[in-house]
Amino acid sequence: MTEMKNIKTKRLITSALPYVNNIPHLGNLIQMLSADVFARFCRSRGYETMYVCGVDEYGTATETKALQEKKTPRELCDYYYAIHKDIYEWFDIAFDKFGRTSNEECTEITQRIFTELDENGFITEHTTKQLFCTKCNMFLADRYVDGTCPKCGAVDARGDQCDSCGTLLDPTQLVNPKCHTCGSTPEVRETRHLYIDLPKIAPRLEKWMEQASVEGKWAPNAIQMTKAWIRDGLNERAITRDLKWGIPVPKAGYENKVFYVWFNAPIGYMSITKQLEDELKAAGKPSFDWRDWWIQNDSNRDVKLFQFIGKDNIPFHTVVFPCSELGSKTDFTKLYHMSSTEFLNYEDGKFSKSKGVGVFGSDAKESGIPSDAWRFYIYYNRPESQDYQFTWKDFQEKYNKELIGNLGNLVNRTLLFINKNYGGKIPAGKKDEALWKAVLEKEAKATELLEWAELKDALHVILEISDLCNKAFQSAEPWKAIKENKEVSDNVLYNLAYVIKDLMILIQPYLPKYSQVVAGYLGKSIVNTKFGVEKKDGDLSWADLGTMEGLDSITETAVYFTPLDNKTVDAFRAKFSGKQAEAAEKKGDKKDKKKPAKKEPTVLPVQEQAEFFNKNIELTVAKIVDVKPNPEGEKLFIETLDDGSGTSRTIQSGLRMYLKEEDLLGKHVVIAANLAPRTMRGVESRGMLLAGDYKDESGKECVEVLDVSWAKPGTKVVLEGSDVNASKKGEISGDEFFSVQIAAVDGVVQIAGKNLVADGKPIVTKCALNSEIG
Repeated sequence: MTEMKNIKTKRLITSALPYVNNIPHLGNLIQMLSADVFARFCRSRGYETMYVCGVDEYGTATETKALQEKKTPRELCDYYYAIHKDIYEWFDIAFDKFGRTSNEECTEITQRIFTELDENGFITEHTTKQLFCTKCNMFLADRYVDGTCPKCGAVDARGDQCDSCGTLLDPTQLVNPKCHTCGSTPEVRETRHLYIDLPKIAPRLEKWMEQASVEGKWAPNAIQMTKAWIRDGLNERAITRDLKWGIPVPKAGYENKVFYVWFNAPIGYMSITKQLEDELKAAGKPSFDWRDWWIQNDSNRDVKLFQFIGKDNIPFHTVVFPCSELGSKTDFTKLYHMSSTEFLNYEDGKFSKSKGVGVFGSDAKESGIPSDAWRFYIYYNRPESQDYQFTWKDFQEKYNKELIGNLGNLVNRTLLFINKNYGGKIPAGKKDEALWKAVLEKEAKATELLEWAELKDALHVILEISDLCNKAFQSAEPWKAIKENKEVSDNVLYNLAYVIKDLMILIQPYLPKYSQVVAGYLGKSIVNTKFGVEKKDGDLSWADLGTMEGLDSITETAVYFTPLDNKTVDAFRAKFSGKQAEAAEKKGDKKDKKKPAKKEPTVLPVQEQAEFFNKNIELTVAKIVDVKPNPEGEKLFIETLDDGSGTSRTIQSGLRMYLKEEDLLGKHVVIAANLAPRTMRGVESRGMLLAGDYKDESGKECVEVLDVSWAKPGTKVVLEGSDVNASKKGEISGDEFFSVQIAAVDGVVQIAGKNLVADGKPIVTKCALNSEIG
């Protein structure tokens, strides 16, 4: 157990507010998911923690989108807010409050800060020239003007900033500007606006930044970008816009204008905290004062603000928002630690909802892949120092090898072994001092990394623990030791059970659903107390790391993550490649036309496989009553089966190179009973016997036939919980059968993560532990 820090410190956590009318893609989700890991860690560690976020709802983008969809801005925001909330709930992001900026609280606090800035002399007025779209009949906000950057020549610069070179821009500076909404060329018109006087506040900003960036260990890219802004000289920045949808400006002469979205959006962090206060009070629940988190005073200087943002938002959080705070009359809580990331791109390009390119939050939800698998991949590859490219190949590799092959493998093999060989009782044993010395060192390292939100590195250290313990399991060979030297088996399983307990505490911030399931197998739960929720007795927390008491038995376990095979990954890649795939299809390949490739069966998306199986594929238990070689086929056996129907059935299998007749005779096996008959080497085969392949210790290719010795011939094999009497299609083709992936996952035969059972008992394998079944 690592030494506890000063737990009296409050940790206030925010993640960049997503814009309301965009459905978030995997890259957009990084900041909210990152803040979620840190908030969960802080709660488990014992810090008083507040994590707030919400949708940014005001601005030109909302007005324009509402016009396009023939809705009012409020109706549009209500619609998209529900979509955002649904996606974040599916990803299990544990906000203390996920709110909105279009509320009374945001109006109240924004107007208060503006008034204080104005009274302090930090607000100026200017008549400026602004781009006006005659077609849309509106002045264009910065981000709704596209054009060429005058500094670096990038053709995709926006009106407020060029992402290619980082230059801050005014829309009128763009070369060949175009209206982002309609594509027409806007004209320049005069308008009067209010500005925040950043140059006048700059001395305060620079003094604060020099100290805060060191004490709070800002990310290098945040320091570099902020220093560059200050070095190049700050300019006055407009904080009002000619719009209707926004926060009204409380100043005479500006009644028809609203605040610029980037002035009020960061203030949304404060207002969402106040929303939570107001909601709790309205519900009669224990509440708090939002000012205890956001306003510093002599008795309240223990709040540390941690903010999680992408690199494109750095200047607004290190310059614009702090200047609003520094220029007011109130000592607001200011940025302590900035955790900023680079971009996550998709395959060989960028995410694009309009083009159907990339995985968006709603796509991930519908994929059939557990949310914790997506979380794992994002954290494992979090783009902390450079942009990262999501590829399906990489996703498959990290998911199968690291999540399942490392962490999942340790959990499954250890708990299954205890259930199978010890009746679910954790054996008494001796503490392995050498193992625990290594484990505790890594736990301390991961803890220190998490204290400063070094999320990716901390995860990799946690996975080093599971890798270390997999090697310990392998070295002890408990499958042999339990017969030859039981004390060795007892000791390793006793120690590994407690390490798994620790691993679930450590991994809970990253994989909240999986960790709670595994902790449940140990008879435990893991703390995740949101604001105002009391910790339940017995909840495991960071304080329980390294303790070796309180575990007694293991309940029945199940496989949580199932491997992704190549066919499934290829299908996902094609599905989310959008118009790129269409272009490739049109282009074609002349060589392929001359010599068409052999057609492979199409595998259904994971989420559709269980339903297709239940309606179409008939699996039945049969007893092999006779086996003989097919004289015309050197690889084929002819098997005669009792399938419970009263008449014998003949099938053929290509097992002759792997098994002998006596290996099959008398076995109760699983067959695809309604597969269309097929004649092979002169003999009709009415079905197919199911088996999986594996390699033995010498590397030799082997085959294991599914064994259901407890079930009578004629017993239907179904997905757990399904109706055994459900009617199926009379006959199916080979392509239909192979459109569903049957696989052994850590020794349990499944379809889309659901167990196959015969007479209520799951079908398992002894050797082909992770194999396609066919």
